Amino acid sequence: MSARMMPAEATAIASAHQATTINHVGGIRTSFGEVSRSVRAKNSKELAARIGILRAYTLEGSRDVNPSLIAIALVVAGWSIFANGLQRWHLTAPIVLVLAGVAVGLTTRSALASTLNTEVAQRVAEFILAMLLFLDATEVRGGFLGRDARSAVRLLFIALPLSVAFSVLIGRWLLPGLSWAVLVVIASAAVPIDFASAPSILRDERIPERVRSLLKVEGGYGDGILSPVFICALAIAVGQPHRQMAIDALRMAVPPVIEALLVGAVIGGALALLTNAAERRDAMTEQSKRLLIIAAPILSYGVSVGIGGNGFISAFVCGIVMNTLRRSETFRQQLASADDIGFVLAAVMWFVFGCATVMAFANGIPWRIAAFALLALTVVRLAPILLSTTSSHLAWRDRLAIGCLGPRGTPSIVFGLLAFNVLDGEPADSTILAVVIVVLGSLVMHGAGSLAIARLYPQPENQETESESAR
Repeated sequence: MSARMMPAEATAIASAHQATTINHVGGIRTSFGEVSRSVRAKNSKELAARIGILRAYTLEGSRDVNPSLIAIALVVAGWSIFANGLQRWHLTAPIVLVLAGVAVGLTTRSALASTLNTEVAQRVAEFILAMLLFLDATEVRGGFLGRDARSAVRLLFIALPLSVAFSVLIGRWLLPGLSWAVLVVIASAAVPIDFASAPSILRDERIPERVRSLLKVEGGYGDGILSPVFICALAIAVGQPHRQMAIDALRMAVPPVIEALLVGAVIGGALALLTNAAERRDAMTEQSKRLLIIAAPILSYGVSVGIGGNGFISAFVCGIVMNTLRRSETFRQQLASADDIGFVLAAVMWFVFGCATVMAFANGIPWRIAAFALLALTVVRLAPILLSTTSSHLAWRDRLAIGCLGPRGTPSIVFGLLAFNVLDGEPADSTILAVVIVVLGSLVMHGAGSLAIARLYPQPENQETESESAR
């Protein structure tokens, strides 16, 4: 056989090879096309399924959230339209929002507990608390501790700790199944006062200005002072029942508090001094001054959380420092926009509180927790005030008025919800139930509290007539 092929043979072999190659490549293309179509079909089905799940989840979430948003908006709008008349009947916005929350909570009872037990809910509650603590701190007038610094010190650093101690002791007696740490958590939520639910107390001119000023100082600083106590007690409660775990939890809770104090002081001081300098040079507009007030607690909260600190403690300290260092004749007017935002955020919390009331009362009201709440609103509040102001320049009427006028409000609600979010089992249920009863009891007791307390003070006949006509 010849080593060299004839041209015709070579051409035939080349044609056959080319046909084989084309068939092979075509087969590969066909196979690849089939696989590609199969993958695309599979991916399309998976994508469609995921989109369907996402759409169903979104619609389900929208159906859960939408009634709440509509209810909050309707209540705020309705109350705003008829606010003057409703206030004459002592129907404040918090009371109406709680009633609306109860109505909605009756239809969403099953989903409410799981919604509150989420990290998102915890962060939202912390942010709202940060804004409200900042605004509370800026409400204090007449200096760092108001116009009567000595009496303010007695209320904040003697009466307030005594109230927490009395609350814990009473809780130990009535609620023996709860640990000391959980009782401190409950006390930290039940003790601080807030006038959002009873603003008429601070506007009632029949009550002397010196009393209203001291109440405003206590309401502005009390919840912020108890915030570190609440955080540390909550950390210990989570670490129990093991002693070493509780100690480790406390060690982990203290550094974030210290970081928050430093961040709040630095940011509040820097913003106050920079704003003072910019205002002297006429570098700011009225709108920019209002915007800075809104940005200050957000910045303080964000920086503190970013470095591992506690956000709402930082915002509280930021408010104290800004209120102390800020030099402006229009500073109170600049707070107006922030106050409105705080009102809306508080409205959300009052509505959620109404929903939580339904959940808390689902299994009944143990008499021990009801008795604890009653004592927290009376003896725990009044006795420390009377003891701490003994031998002070305050008259007995003033001391009694301060002790009786102690409404609970938004800080108690947020502390209670945060504790319910972090704790488990009986401690969580007992905490939220105690806070709910305390706040509801306060709405009833202090809603018209100024009317009874005002009678302690002798009023001129013409002023009584004006007060009656105003009501």
